Amino acid sequence: MSGDIVYDKFHFRHDSKWSGRLGPAEGGGLLLCVACVIEMIESDDIAVVRKSFALSGISGVLKCSPGAMRELLRQDHRVGLRLTASLLVGFCEFRTSHRVFCHPEMFRTVVDSDTLQKVGQVLIQLLAELQGDLSHRFVLDEIHKQLRDQLGGKSFLPTFSFLGSLIEAVPDAAHSLVTQYVPMLDHLCSALLHPDDGLKASVLTVWLRLHEAAQGAAVQALPAVLRDRVCVLLLQTLSNASSPPLIHSCVGLLWVLLKQGEAVSVLMDGPGAQHSAGGSQGGQKPSQNQEQQSPDRCPLPLILKKLLLSGDETLQTASAKCIAAALVHSAGRGSAAFIEADIPEFLFDRLAATGNEVLLWSVYSCLLLLTEDGLFFSQCHSVYGIDSLVRSLKEALRLTTLEVPKQGLLLLTEILERQPSSVHLFSSGAGFAAASEAVAAGVSSSCLLVATQAAAAAAALFRLNHQPRPVQYREMEAVIEAATRRFSELPLPARAHRRSSGSLRRSEASVHASRPEEFLLSALLSFEAACRLAEECASDPLLKENSFTAPSQVGPTEDTLESLSGCLLRCCDSVWIPTVLRMCEGEPNPQVLQNFYAVLSSQFALLPSLTPVFASKLASSGFYRLALEHKGLLCAGNRNPGLNASCSGFLQKLSVCLLSQPDQASGACQQDAEEAEALLLYNLPSLCYRPCDWPALLREAPGPQLCEYKGPRATQYCLLSVLHLAHRHGDRPLSDQTVFSSVAWLLRSVQEQGDCAPPRSVLRSALYLLAAAQDKSPDLDEASLNCVSKAMSSCQNFSSLYFHHPALLFLVWRYPELADKFGSTVLELWLIKAGERTAAGSADGRQDPVTDAETEELLSLIKKHPTATLTLLKAVCAGEALLAGRALAALEALLSRPRDYDDDLSARLKSASLQALQRLSVDNVGPGVGQGQQVVPGVDSLPLVLKLLCATQASDLSSSSSFSRMDGVDFKLLYHVSNVAGRLKPADTGTLLPALNYLHCCLSLSPAHCADRAVSMLLSNGGLMGQLQMLLSSTSTSSSSLASSAHPPSALLCCGHLLLSSLITLQRLHPAQVPQSVSWNLEAAVQQLLLQKRNTDDLLLASRLRMLQALLDADFLSAVVCVSSGPGLVGPKPLGAQDGALYPLGSRGAQCLSAAISGLLLQRHELLLNASVNCLGSLLAFLQRKSPCTARYVSCQPWSRFLLRCLLDSGESCLLHPVTLRVIALLLKHGSTAVPLEPDVLGVIEAAERRGLKQLSSDAAQALGLLLSQVLSGAMHPPPTDEHRQRVRIVLEALQASARSPNPTSNILRVGDVFLCVSDFVLK
Repeated sequence: MSGDIVYDKFHFRHDSKWSGRLGPAEGGGLLLCVACVIEMIESDDIAVVRKSFALSGISGVLKCSPGAMRELLRQDHRVGLRLTASLLVGFCEFRTSHRVFCHPEMFRTVVDSDTLQKVGQVLIQLLAELQGDLSHRFVLDEIHKQLRDQLGGKSFLPTFSFLGSLIEAVPDAAHSLVTQYVPMLDHLCSALLHPDDGLKASVLTVWLRLHEAAQGAAVQALPAVLRDRVCVLLLQTLSNASSPPLIHSCVGLLWVLLKQGEAVSVLMDGPGAQHSAGGSQGGQKPSQNQEQQSPDRCPLPLILKKLLLSGDETLQTASAKCIAAALVHSAGRGSAAFIEADIPEFLFDRLAATGNEVLLWSVYSCLLLLTEDGLFFSQCHSVYGIDSLVRSLKEALRLTTLEVPKQGLLLLTEILERQPSSVHLFSSGAGFAAASEAVAAGVSSSCLLVATQAAAAAAALFRLNHQPRPVQYREMEAVIEAATRRFSELPLPARAHRRSSGSLRRSEASVHASRPEEFLLSALLSFEAACRLAEECASDPLLKENSFTAPSQVGPTEDTLESLSGCLLRCCDSVWIPTVLRMCEGEPNPQVLQNFYAVLSSQFALLPSLTPVFASKLASSGFYRLALEHKGLLCAGNRNPGLNASCSGFLQKLSVCLLSQPDQASGACQQDAEEAEALLLYNLPSLCYRPCDWPALLREAPGPQLCEYKGPRATQYCLLSVLHLAHRHGDRPLSDQTVFSSVAWLLRSVQEQGDCAPPRSVLRSALYLLAAAQDKSPDLDEASLNCVSKAMSSCQNFSSLYFHHPALLFLVWRYPELADKFGSTVLELWLIKAGERTAAGSADGRQDPVTDAETEELLSLIKKHPTATLTLLKAVCAGEALLAGRALAALEALLSRPRDYDDDLSARLKSASLQALQRLSVDNVGPGVGQGQQVVPGVDSLPLVLKLLCATQASDLSSSSSFSRMDGVDFKLLYHVSNVAGRLKPADTGTLLPALNYLHCCLSLSPAHCADRAVSMLLSNGGLMGQLQMLLSSTSTSSSSLASSAHPPSALLCCGHLLLSSLITLQRLHPAQVPQSVSWNLEAAVQQLLLQKRNTDDLLLASRLRMLQALLDADFLSAVVCVSSGPGLVGPKPLGAQDGALYPLGSRGAQCLSAAISGLLLQRHELLLNASVNCLGSLLAFLQRKSPCTARYVSCQPWSRFLLRCLLDSGESCLLHPVTLRVIALLLKHGSTAVPLEPDVLGVIEAAERRGLKQLSSDAAQALGLLLSQVLSGAMHPPPTDEHRQRVRIVLEALQASARSPNPTSNILRVGDVFLCVSDFVLK
C-alpha cells in the first residue's frame, strides 16, 4: 500500500483508533496512522524521502478532508501536542542542520529547503485544523524560547517566515502574540537591526501579517511603546534599504501603519523624537543604542520622495498611497511637512510621466488631500503642476477605468475652486485652452459620473480670476457646446412619469438624485457660472473688447464676448430649457429647479438686444404658470427657501424685462413700470399658491390696504399683475370665466371695504384681464359693472389706464354705461396708438401687418356697434388734426368694404357731413375779398369732411340712384361744397382737391332730370369758375415762367379738367346760362400732349384727353370753355378753307393731336389708354363731320400703320387688349387702308380663338365684336372674301352667344387722391 501513510515496522503495535482512511466524502482516500507519522518524524532511521512522502500525504489529507485529522486527534489532545511538537522540533532543528549533521533526534543528513518548507506548511495546516489555543501557544512558546536562548542571526529566517505564515493562517495566534508574547515582539524589533536584508524582510512580513490579522483588530492591543519602536525601526530600515524585496516589505508595512492614526504621528516625527525606543528587557540595550545612532536622519516625507524618484511604478504607487494615508490621519501638520518637502512637485512630475491607472489614481488622491492646505497654493504648487495635471487628464480620459479621470477631474475642480484670486493659474491662453479642452472631453464622456465631475470642473473654470488675457471666449464656447450635446442625451429618470392632467404631482423629489439628475445639477451650475462670467466681463471694458487679442486670431468666428453670450442664449433656448423641463416632468427636484431658474435669470443680462425676444418667448411658453406651480408645489409652508428665492428672482426679472419693453400696446409709463416692479419685488416670495387656489386668493377680503405694495391685498395685486403679464403673452393659467369673475369680485370687494383704489398698474392689469376674458364670460351684473366703472373713473385721466388691445374696445362698447363714459375716449386713443405704430413702421421702411389687423378689429367693432361711426365722424369734424386724419382713414376703410349689416351708413354719414359743413360755413367763412371770391381761413377739419364725402360717394354701388333726390341732402351738399370751393384761396389745395373731386363725381352721377339744376348751380358760381380758370391758366403758362411751387398739384389739375369736361358735356345736353366762361389755349394743350408727356403724370394726361374729348364732341362750341388757337395749329391768317372748317384745331393741329394720341396709345396705363382711344374716336368723328378728307388722311397716314404694328407685335395679351381692338375698329370705320385683313384682322381672330372667346374680358369681347362688325359692314379695303366673311360671322355669333353681363362695380374709382367717374373712361 504505497499510497498509505503507515509504517509497517511500527504500525502493528499501534492502537487502531489512531488509524483511519481519510479522503473525499465519496469514498477512497489514504489510510493514515497518526502514531506511525509521529514515529517516522522522530526516527532517525527513516529516510528523508519517506518522511517527505509522509508529510505530503498529511498535507493532502488536511487539504482534501477538513476536520478528519481533527476528529482523530480529538480522542486525546496529548497526541495532537505530540504531533505538533515533533513537527516543530524538526522544523527548528533544520535551521542548523545544513551546517551540522550530528543532531541526536532528527535530520542528521543534509535536507533541502523544499523539505523544510513542507514541514512548516504541514505544521501550519495542522495548527489551522486544530483551532486550539493550546496548540498555537505551544508553538509560540517554542519559538520564543529559541529567540530568547540564541543570538539573532540569519538562521532565524525560516522561523520568521514560518511565524508570518502562522499569523496569516491562524488569526488567534496574532491576538495571543500581541497580548501574551510581547517579549517575543521585542526580539522581532531587534531582528530589524540585523544587517541581512532577507532577515529584515521576513521580520517585516511578520509585522505586516500581525497588523493585517483580523483586519487590524489584533494590533489594537499592542503596547504603544512597542508600536512606536516598530515605527522608528521601520523608518531606519526603509531609509537604508537597498534591495527591492526589503524596500517592498518596508513600504507594505509602512502603508498599513499609516492607516492607524496613532502610528502616523510617530512616523511623521521621525526617529529623533523617541527618547526610548528599546524593548522591555535589559538585554536589548545595545539595540537601543543602535536604534538611536541617527536621529532626524530620514524623515518620512524625504523617504517617500525618494521612492517617488525611483523608476519602479509599483514603488511610486505605494509611495503615493502612503502619502495619502499619512495625510488622512495627520491633518494640517502632516500636509505642511509634505508640502515643505516639495512633495506636490514630485507628484505632478509623476502625472506627466506615467499612464499607469493605479499610479494616476494614487497621485490624484494625494494631491487632492494636499489641496486642503492653504500652503499648497501659497507656495504656487498649483501653478507649477496645472499643466501636468491637464496633460494627464487627457490621457486618463482615454483609459478604460473611469474612476481615474473622475478623480483627476475632482482634483482639477478643487484646485480651480481653492486657487487664490490674486494668483493667476493660467499664465497664457494656451494653458487655459488646454484645460478647457480636457474639461470638454470629460463632459463628453459616456460615463455620467465622469461627465458630472467635469461639469463641476467647468463651473470652477468659469471664474474671472482664471481667465487669461486675452479671454478665451471661444474655448469656453466649446465647453458649453460639449455640455449642451451631452445634456441633450440625458435619459429620463426611472421615476419620471409624464403628467396626464397637466398638473404637477404633489410629492417632493427624492433625497438621493439619480445619476442623470446629478449631472443635470452639475451642468446647470457650470452654465450659471458661464453666464455670471459673461456678465462680469461685460462690466469690464477691457474684457468686453478683448483688446489683447492678436490680429491674426480675429477671423470669421471672432473670439468675442458677444459670441459667447449668443452661444449661451442659443443653447439655453434650444436645448437646456427643453431638457430640464423633460427631466422634471414627474417628480421635480427642488435643487435642480433652483439652479434652473437661476440660469434663466442670468440670461437677461447676456445680450440686451435679444433679451426682449427671449423674455417674450418665455412668457408665451407658459413659464409664468410653470414657475408659480413650482412655487406652490414645493415652497408652500416655508419649504425650499432657496427655490422660492430663485423662482421669485426669475419671475421678477422676467416681469421687469417685459414691463420695460417699449411696447405701445401696454400703454404703461415708466412710473407704472416702477410701481409694478416694487409690487412684485415685495410680494412674489409670498405668492406660493397652487393655481387651483388662485381664485380663492383673489376672492379673499383680508382687510384694508395701507400701502400700494405692502399690506393684506398686496399678494392679490401681485397675482393680478402676474396674470396680466401671462395673458398678454398668450399664457392662460386659469379659464377665462374664472379670471373674469375673480377680477370683478376683487374690484367689488375693494370698493365695498372702502379701501384705497388699487395702484394704477394694478387697475390696468385688472382692466386687461376683464377685457381679455370677456368673450367666454357672462355679462357683468349691475353692481359689478358699477364697481368697474368707478374703478375706471378713479384715475383722473383714462388714458393712463389705456392699453392698445381690441378687447378693451369691445369691453367698453359692450356695456352702454361704459360706452357713454369712455367710448369716445377709448376710440380716440385706439386711433392715436394705431397711427403711431403705422408711423413707426413707415419710418423703419416696412409695412406692419398689425395695422391691417387693427383696422379689421375696428371694423368688427363698428359692425357690432354701428353708433361708433358717429364717434369717428365727430373726431373727423372736431378732433385734433392727427386724430381727425386717423378717424378719416378708419371711415374710409369702413366705406371701402361691403356692408350688408348697415345699409343706411352712407345716408347717415352724408347727413352728418352736411351738418358739419353748415356749421363750418357759419363759423369759419370770412367776408368776401375781391371779385366775389371769399376766403375760408385754415380749417383742419374741412378737407377731412370733404374727403369723407368723396369716400362715401365711392363706396356706394348705386350712387346714381342716390342722386335721384337732388332736392334732398345730396343737392344741399353739392351747394355747400361748391360754395366752399369758390371761396378758398388758390393756395389751399388740400381743401380744393377733395371739393373738386366731390363736385365732379356728383355732376357725373347726376340723373338726367337733376343734371340741369346741378349744372346751372355750378355754372352760376363765379368763385368756382374762377378757381377753374386759374387752374387752366397754370397749365397753359410755360413751365419756365412759373416757379415750381406755383404749379398746382397734378391731382388738382386732374380734378379741374374732369370737372370742366363734365360741365361741357352736361351743358351741351342741358342748355344752361353761363355767366362766366373759362378760357383755354388749345395750342398749349396740344403741345403739352405732344412734347411734354414724359414729364407729365399719366393721370393728368388722361384728364386732359378727357377734356379734349368733351370739346371735340361739342365741335369746340361750348359756352363753358372759350377755346383759343394759335399759329402752330391753324397757320397764318387769312385761314384756308380746311383750317377754317377745323378751327380752332386746324389741319396741322389735327395731325399733331393725332400723333400725340398715337404716342400715348403705346403707354401701359389703363386709364390713359382708354382716354387716348376715346379721344382718338372723338377726333376722327370731329374731322369726319368738319372735313372728311382730313379724317381719311389722318386715318391712313403711315403713323397709323406704325402704331398698329407696334400694338400687334407686342404679344398676345396686347393683341387682344380692348384698346388695340378699338383702335383697329376706329381706323376701319374711317376708311383707313393701314389695316389689312391679313395678317392684322385674321391675326386678331386667331389669337382670340387660341385663348378662347369665353376667356376674354367683357371689354375685350365688346371691342372684338365691334371690330368684326366693322369688317362685315364693308369698311375693309380691299373687302374680305366670302370665306373670310363667313369666318368672321361665325366668330361674331360665338361672341354674342357667350356674352356675359358685367359684374356690378362702384361708379367711382379712386386713383391716389383723385376720385374718377368710371363712365368717363369707359371705351366708347
